[in-house]
Amino acid sequence: MSGRRTSINDVAKAAGVAIKTVSRVLNNEPNVREETRAQVLAAVKRLNYHPSLSARSLASRRSYLVGLVYDNPSANYTIEVQRGALARCREAKFLLLLHEVAGRTEEVMQDILTFANQTHLDGLIVAPPLSESAELIRALDAQALPFVRIAPNEIKHRSPYVDIDDEAAAREMTEYLIGLGHRSIGFIIGRPGHFASGERLRGYKAALKNHKIPYVPEYVRQGDFLFDSGLEMTRQLLALPKRPTAIFAGNDDMAAGALMAAHEMGVPVPAQLSVAGFDDAAIARTVWPPLTTICQPTYQLAYRAADLLLEMLLSGTTPKPARLAHTLVRRDSTAVAPNSKPK
Repeated sequence: MSGRRTSINDVAKAAGVAIKTVSRVLNNEPNVREETRAQVLAAVKRLNYHPSLSARSLASRRSYLVGLVYDNPSANYTIEVQRGALARCREAKFLLLLHEVAGRTEEVMQDILTFANQTHLDGLIVAPPLSESAELIRALDAQALPFVRIAPNEIKHRSPYVDIDDEAAAREMTEYLIGLGHRSIGFIIGRPGHFASGERLRGYKAALKNHKIPYVPEYVRQGDFLFDSGLEMTRQLLALPKRPTAIFAGNDDMAAGALMAAHEMGVPVPAQLSVAGFDDAAIARTVWPPLTTICQPTYQLAYRAADLLLEMLLSGTTPKPARLAHTLVRRDSTAVAPNSKPK
C-alpha cells in the first residue's frame, strides 16, 4: 500500500470485517464484540491508519470539534485549563479548538457565536469569567449549542458545570495562617467582578470572624490576578505603620508578586512575613521560597468539564454538576508569626 494513504477499506479487509464495523469501533460505538474490536484496533495499529475527520463527520453527522473559550488574565491558570480539556478530548478522538476573547460584552458575545458557527462546533467549554455571563448563556441557549461551564457563579441554569468551593478553600488557608499565630493578615483580592474573587474574600472574612479577629479594611487590597498587582499591593501593605505578618493573595501570580515586593523591601520570607497563594500553578513551585497555596485542581476541572460535555454529546443526556476537592499545600513561604506561638 506504499504510495497512497491507508483507507478504511484496507483496515476492514485486514481485520476481516465490514467497513461499517470499523467505523463503529473507531467511533467507540457500543454493541461490538470485544474480540472484533480488538481485531480492528490491531489492524488500525498495524496499518498506521488515521481516520479522516471529514469522513467521520459525514458518517456520524458530527463535526468532532469542541471549542474552549476563555478570557482570563492568568496565563498559568489558562494553560492548565487548556491541558486538561485537551487531554480528555484526545481520549475521545475529538479535536479541541482554543479561542481567546477580549473586549466589551457585545463584542465578546458576537466573537464567540461567530467562532462556534464558522467551525460547526459540537459543543463548547466555557472557562471563567465567561462562565459567569448571563448574556453568553442566553446567546448559547438561543443557538441550541451544548455547553459546560467551569467555575460559574450562582446563575441557575440546566447546563452542567464543574467547580470547587472557593469560600471554604480561602477560609481554610486563612485559618491555617491564624493557626501559625498570625493576627494581622493581609488579603489581595483577585479580578474585580470575578465570582471566585468575591468567594475567596468571603472565606477570608469568615475565618477572621470565627477566630474573633477584627477585620481591618486597610489590610485588604484590590488586585487583578496578575503578578504586577500582587507586587504593587504588597508594597502598599508593607508600607503601613503596622504592616501585616502574613499576606494571602487570591492567586499564585499575585502571591509571586508579593514575594518579589518582600524581597525588594528587605522583608525576609517567611521569618518576618508569610505569603500564601491560591491555585498551585507551576509558578508556586518555581519561586523562592516555594509558595504555600490552595491546590485548585485546574487541570482536573477542565478534564472533567470536557468529560461532561462529551457525555452530553454522546448520550444525549444532561449530566449532573461536579464539585472537586481542594487541598492546602504547605511549602516554605509560611511560618510561625514573629514573636508568636502557634495554636
